[in-house]
Amino acid sequence: MPGSIESIQKYFSLTDKQTRQFGKLGLLYKEWNEKINVISRKDIDNLYVNHVLHSLGIAKVMSFKPGADVLDVGTGGGFPGIPLAILFPETNFHLVDSIGKKITVVNAVAAALNLKNVTGEQIRAEQINAEYDFIVSRAVTRLKEFYSWVHRKTKKKSIHTLDNGILYLKGGDLEEELAELKKPYALYQLADYFKEDFFETKKVVYVPL
Repeated sequence: MPGSIESIQKYFSLTDKQTRQFGKLGLLYKEWNEKINVISRKDIDNLYVNHVLHSLGIAKVMSFKPGADVLDVGTGGGFPGIPLAILFPETNFHLVDSIGKKITVVNAVAAALNLKNVTGEQIRAEQINAEYDFIVSRAVTRLKEFYSWVHRKTKKKSIHTLDNGILYLKGGDLEEELAELKKPYALYQLADYFKEDFFETKKVVYVPL
């Protein structure tokens, strides 16, 4: 089985509905992954820590408000968007990927969990015309390139504790990549929030837009 929901419950207080939704994720992704490979085969057993909890690292940095709009670029099978949408049921999440098969999985998982706050769409980030409070992603490319795709896609008015911008999940040594970005940023170490070894070098990079 793809790990256990207990790794989520250790760090987040969940409602009964959220507990049920997170509980279903393991089986849903296991079934879908056999048809369309969205998570590496060897990693599916670590789904709850390496994918779900990793996605929720963003929630330790930012608590999204009801009515806020969040864009997840290069969502793959729905990370970080689906776990965040479960945790913030009153926030709107637009999950996009250029690969249609991956969006098939996103929409099927969202439907199975009855997530009314998720829209999955096959589209490239550069083609999107809407504006959002935050843009989230999980290491789809180097930050400088990602910034060029999305830097005109945030709303002017900020309603959160941080100004509107990018919340980017990335691991390893980012010194060179952040120097190349040449923009203000803040780094949050996920090891400060989660004790599992997986998070030792994992970070959330915040870039205001």
